[in-house]
Amino acid sequence: MSDGASSTMVSAGWVLLGCYSAAVLFFVVRGARRTRSMADYAVGSIAFSPVVVGMSLAASMMSAATFIINPGLIALYGLSGVLSYAVVMPLSALTSFIVMTRGFRRQGSVVKATTLAQWIGKRYESPGYALLFALLALLLVTFIVLICVGLTKVVSRTLNLSELQALIGIVVFIFGYMMFGGANSMIYTNAIQAGLMLVVAAILLGSGHQYFEGGPDAFLHRLRHIHPALVGATNPGSYLFRDYFEIIFCQIVIGVAIVCQPHIITRSLFLRSEGDLRRYLVVASVVALIFFQVVIGTLARH
Repeated sequence: MSDGASSTMVSAGWVLLGCYSAAVLFFVVRGARRTRSMADYAVGSIAFSPVVVGMSLAASMMSAATFIINPGLIALYGLSGVLSYAVVMPLSALTSFIVMTRGFRRQGSVVKATTLAQWIGKRYESPGYALLFALLALLLVTFIVLICVGLTKVVSRTLNLSELQALIGIVVFIFGYMMFGGANSMIYTNAIQAGLMLVVAAILLGSGHQYFEGGPDAFLHRLRHIHPALVGATNPGSYLFRDYFEIIFCQIVIGVAIVCQPHIITRSLFLRSEGDLRRYLVVASVVALIFFQVVIGTLARH
């Protein structure tokens, strides 16, 4: 591949991928040994620290778009994208997360549900309602496709593999360890991902600090010089940030929808006591907020 990665990059990529895979498999085996029933598979059998659960939740809230796709959109469309993705969406998602988690945790401990669909059915005593939410959960396959596409693009370029080879490897590895370890493995692996994502976030947010040496006004002046639309609250020439309906209303809806995903809203069931809830909410909210802000780093790439 003429436009592929250098041999040094490929070697480093394989080493890092090997280390990551080894760490994941270690925790998968450890978690699988504690999985003895379907309830253990769904909500875990290990008394996890609220810090670990909070970090795993923050990683789960972020899609591949947060680190792969959204930064590119910010680089193209400027401050309007920052307002949408780094301000409105985080406020909506984290507010919904805090409010809804408390209610779900309180009711979930009463009805002893292990899935969102089961919780809905028991909470409202409606098998039909439960079936509806189970079917809606199947639509998350579109979300899985988005993640697979983003990861495939990155991994194939990094390792100089064909996209088909990278896709097969990603799907087999991830689906394999999830089927083997269940919820125990998911918490461990998500926490590892959160740690790596924090490192990447620090790099992205810190690498462009030199562009702000003249202060915000000087930085905005440079952006305005490139194109006036880059410093506007809206960007009529974009596909996603043309007006306040797209920037505010749509992102509020998306923020709420993020929290309503089954693997997000049910995460509080991994906590063993109500006393852990506050630490869990604080850790998850702070780490997730850092992740949401990575898009700001790409604004300086102009």
